[in-house]
Amino acid sequence: MDELPAALNETAALGAKVVIVTGAGTAFCSGMDLDELHPITSRHPEQDAEDSRRMAGLFRAIRDFPRPTIAAVNGPALAGGCGIATLCDFTVASTAARFGYPEVRIGFIPAMVSGFLVQQLGEKRARDLLLTGRIVDAEEALRIGLVNEVVSPDQLLPRAHQRARALLENSPAAIEATKRLLSTYTRAAGEEYLQWAVEENARMRAADDFHEGVASFLEKRKPRWSA
Repeated sequence: MDELPAALNETAALGAKVVIVTGAGTAFCSGMDLDELHPITSRHPEQDAEDSRRMAGLFRAIRDFPRPTIAAVNGPALAGGCGIATLCDFTVASTAARFGYPEVRIGFIPAMVSGFLVQQLGEKRARDLLLTGRIVDAEEALRIGLVNEVVSPDQLLPRAHQRARALLENSPAAIEATKRLLSTYTRAAGEEYLQWAVEENARMRAADDFHEGVASFLEKRKPRWSA
């Protein structure tokens, strides 16, 4: 949540015209570090609110970044990681990629990303992904509009670089102005919602179902929901 916005700022300061984001190893980004789940359930409400604001800041940083961004999704992109992958301007997926928002399975909510997802996919498809928590493969992600294209694993980075080179043929000033227009539209349509989502995200962290969901996940058992 801190390092990615910092890296984007650094690349912009260095004069990069296009940014490619990909994962190290076999995953793109599988969401929150599992070691962080249990401590979250005992945090002070202000700590929860601060974490929520940081997550919102991460998504704002990607949305408002002035240069084109390309996500090269090499493996699972889940929860917040799915948000990172799909908020980039272009999303190229390997056939090994998987996408989804499984938060409801552990009694949590995909608060920050849900507004962006409705804008991208439409309400019906967003509801399908967010309320079921199901994971989709790369081909379905392409069909519903989460990604731009799907390629074989060995062609993932070459294809991302090919897209980057095509973008470099265009006017940098015109691209930056176009991105500013698009960001202004999405910001105007969603900033009030994002503020509310920060509050809802923090509130849900104190809920009994989240505590039970985390415990059941770590203990590898079925959750016993409060209602």
